[in-house]
Amino acid sequence: MYEGVVQDLIDELGRLPGVGPKSAQRIAFHLLASDPQDIGRLREVLGKVAEGVRFCEICGNVSEGERCRICNDVRRDATSVCVVEEPKDVLAVERTREFRGRYHVLGGALDPLSGVGPDQLRIKELLMRIGSEEITEVIIATDPNTEGEATATYLVRMLRDFPGLTVTRLASGLPMGGDLEFADELTLGRALSGRRAL
Repeated sequence: MYEGVVQDLIDELGRLPGVGPKSAQRIAFHLLASDPQDIGRLREVLGKVAEGVRFCEICGNVSEGERCRICNDVRRDATSVCVVEEPKDVLAVERTREFRGRYHVLGGALDPLSGVGPDQLRIKELLMRIGSEEITEVIIATDPNTEGEATATYLVRMLRDFPGLTVTRLASGLPMGGDLEFADELTLGRALSGRRAL
């Protein structure tokens, strides 16, 4: 254990996803050895993120305004909505250049063991969008893991009673247990274009 603020810094860095105690310690000591101007820029950017970044009122993607750039783009197909777990998944699908519709970010996946149920996700908002907008297709693009599959199954049950709505799922080809953000553009593009009806 280190003294005071150094240990506090290590502890806070260790709370970040994917950063263990050793990595947190390395990052902390890198920051301590960094130029004060570099630290100032990092502090400034973190402040801007905390103050200026919010979530789109329509889809839940990260945004600097009330609506994200995708929801504001009139060239996007408003009849097709791709449902993803996290904002990082929007970027993964966008990199494929295969999808020209809009998105809906759930904010996670169903995980009863961790206490994440339907009420903790943006499922009600999705159902309200489908009921009020002219959406004809919902593409479920949750991660191909246990939580993602459970979420997809739940969504299919919730969406099957909407008249004229086609519900599809990404095609196979994505490794089970993986995350969309780590899929290469070609594989994810093929999974998107070869999606199957549910």
